[in-house]
Amino acid sequence: MEYKGWILGAGIAAIAASVPVLAHHAFSAEFDSNAPVTLRGPVTKIEWINPHAWIHMETKGAAGKPEVWMVEGGTPNTLQRNGISRDSIKVGTEIVVSGYRAKDGRMRANGRDITFPDGRTLFMGSSGTGAPRDGKDPNDKPKPKGL
Repeated sequence: MEYKGWILGAGIAAIAASVPVLAHHAFSAEFDSNAPVTLRGPVTKIEWINPHAWIHMETKGAAGKPEVWMVEGGTPNTLQRNGISRDSIKVGTEIVVSGYRAKDGRMRANGRDITFPDGRTLFMGSSGTGAPRDGKDPNDKPKPKGL
């Protein structure tokens, strides 16, 4: 009987350990694909953390008042595979981000592209999580014809 209890406990522990993986959100749970946004301003903070990297930036809102936005990127691992490291974007750099607004109205966005003052562009989004497929994701595979 003790053996069965141990097996049951181990099974419950394994299931509980997998819950954080299942809790990862899809793009459409938080962001609105019908609400594109373009943000311009200096980077104030960078968070290179899982499950998503975040760029904080200050923009000018209505009537020129400052607003601080949080811009979600892909996972650090995905960004590194695409050639973006934690040193690619520096605090204080003026950037332009195109992306999609949060559904809840907060100053948060899912970033797709970052454009630097010299014209360089980095793709920081991930269409694999349900974000709109716009042809900018270097990892997108073309849709088979007829689908």
